[in-house]
Amino acid sequence: MKLAVIGAGYVGLVSAACFAEFGFSVTCIDKEVDKITALEAGKIPIYEPGLDQIVHSNLEAGRLTFSVDLPSAVADSDVVFIAVGTPTRRGEDAADLSYVFGAGAEIADAMQGFTVVVTKSTVPVGTAAKLKDLILKTRPNADFEVASNPEFLREGSAVEDFLRPDRIVLGVSSKRAEAPLRQLYRPLTQMDVPIVFTSCQAAEVIKYAANTYLATRIGFVNQLADLCEKVDADITHVTRGMGLDKRIGQHYLQPGPGFGGSCFPKDTRALMVTAREHKAPFTVVEEVIEANERRKRSLTERVTNAVGGSLQGKRIAVLGIAFKADTDDIRDAASLVMIPELQAGGAVVAAYDPAAMDNGRTHFEDVQWCADAYSAAMDAAAVVILTE
Repeated sequence: MKLAVIGAGYVGLVSAACFAEFGFSVTCIDKEVDKITALEAGKIPIYEPGLDQIVHSNLEAGRLTFSVDLPSAVADSDVVFIAVGTPTRRGEDAADLSYVFGAGAEIADAMQGFTVVVTKSTVPVGTAAKLKDLILKTRPNADFEVASNPEFLREGSAVEDFLRPDRIVLGVSSKRAEAPLRQLYRPLTQMDVPIVFTSCQAAEVIKYAANTYLATRIGFVNQLADLCEKVDADITHVTRGMGLDKRIGQHYLQPGPGFGGSCFPKDTRALMVTAREHKAPFTVVEEVIEANERRKRSLTERVTNAVGGSLQGKRIAVLGIAFKADTDDIRDAASLVMIPELQAGGAVVAAYDPAAMDNGRTHFEDVQWCADAYSAAMDAAAVVILTE
């Protein structure tokens, strides 16, 4: 079976490499010529533990190739995954699906013979149906099925999450679509990984619901930590006492600067918009979003109070500018709010991050970038640990 994965970003690149690791012939496609040229040379554009090894080994084995030629790759494939970005629309909270539908139109023109077109991008409910309509309008006689296969990859452990997932979710509308997808994931189902076959609509909701629930836990524990500070209770003892309850568990009960990254901020907003559009307001989610923004904005005030009420001329060390550990992704990271606010207060910011320094240099001005955490902390009035 031959696969095409459209989009050589975070989800597309990891998915293409891991499907190749399963033994399938995979072509990963992207419009950025420089990115494809670099990938063909074995240069990985993102920091993700284990990804470089799996890309290199499958390039050498000939199972993984990279291309800018979408028509040829799609025409030669049995299954085509759409793994392009679905960012929040500028000035709005809704997901921007222009890249998804743009890819769909190109697939419609290029596919030959029966093809399963699968959305791996995170998309609002109803997207698969719209994609099917778009392809039919372009190619009324096309032989194809549309499916939904949301990804559940955590940055910093994406390869492990793909190769050893908790579950696989597949939204399909026919046995004809189900058969090749079941074959694709056979290496995992043979290891007793649960596979959930459902409708495309349910699969689309599952992804947003899972991410939003996890974001809600983060918002809850952050506000709980605020309360614990007021009443002199140790939040680590409180969360351990909670987490030992099997109904709750220990995951996502660590207070911090608020959630960020490429998923939780945009997915919570997209689910909120979908709920409003269908006249089923999700007020819990709306408050989680606002509480998360308040959390980030409160950080500078905490630091200011800790150093005597004024930041003017004081060296503040910031350790970790990525939104979480083991990634170079600074999208919606707390550092994007805190560092400019520290500087506006007159602080001299010294920063260190083991993975995200290059990205940081493109986003921040007048920051002293340090070789290690100790150099950043030297002579600092305060050390702020933003990434665990």
